[in-house]
Amino acid sequence: MHKFLIILGSGYTARFLLPPASRQYAHVFATSRAPDRHLNHITPDRRIRFDLTQQSTWKNISTGTDLLWCFPATPPDLVQKFAVTLDPLSRRLVVLGSTSAYEVGGSREYPPPWIDETAPIDLTKPRVQGEEFLRTNCGAIVLRVAGIYGPGRNPIDWIRTGRVSPSRNYVNLIHVADLARICLATLEHGKPGEAYNVSDGTPRTWREIHETVSQHLSSASPAAAIDQQPGKRISTVKLGESFGPIIRHRDLYAELVKIEKE
Repeated sequence: MHKFLIILGSGYTARFLLPPASRQYAHVFATSRAPDRHLNHITPDRRIRFDLTQQSTWKNISTGTDLLWCFPATPPDLVQKFAVTLDPLSRRLVVLGSTSAYEVGGSREYPPPWIDETAPIDLTKPRVQGEEFLRTNCGAIVLRVAGIYGPGRNPIDWIRTGRVSPSRNYVNLIHVADLARICLATLEHGKPGEAYNVSDGTPRTWREIHETVSQHLSSASPAAAIDQQPGKRISTVKLGESFGPIIRHRDLYAELVKIEKE
């Protein structure tokens, strides 16, 4: 069993990471800018105050611990300054990025081409700049994560409220429990300096999701606007080759029904 893990930024994903991480690490800590207010679901001895914008809190991140970076790696200048305080030789660093890093330009090709880890990324985005600095200079492993869903985060609600429309736009999703499993597998077996795409491997259009959900759950109402952007189809071939059959929540519609019933 590994000794120490610190989760930097303890939001939605971190809540699902803590239980399995405690089976892989002897000691797991979580950070927040206001730990006593936001981390009351864990014991005080596992809470750490950390705020990237407050350099006085950087000393709270001890050396020699593995790190799982769960918040956007921005602004780049502070990411770089904080990185100087890290010892890359004594720890593993995994950074949660986003598939929004990929630059697709104004392409209207449909269906959109598959995007793997060799595709161009948009280095004009501050978050991508931060992720790439950590990857190339600190040996960080970057997970480019698709849309996260799970208990308390329901894509059906995105349709109901009009946040997304029933369009032909492709979307890539990952169940939060699978993401937690992938994070821990990456800490254990990921190759430093690499990037991995993370999704359930099945891009779907919002129209398909809306129509299928409507058949099973009559309460799902359509949104009005129609988005004609093609979206992205994210390839997870590298993820599968590196970690094997790690995705357990492949049936999106069965998972959405479960979430609706919770």
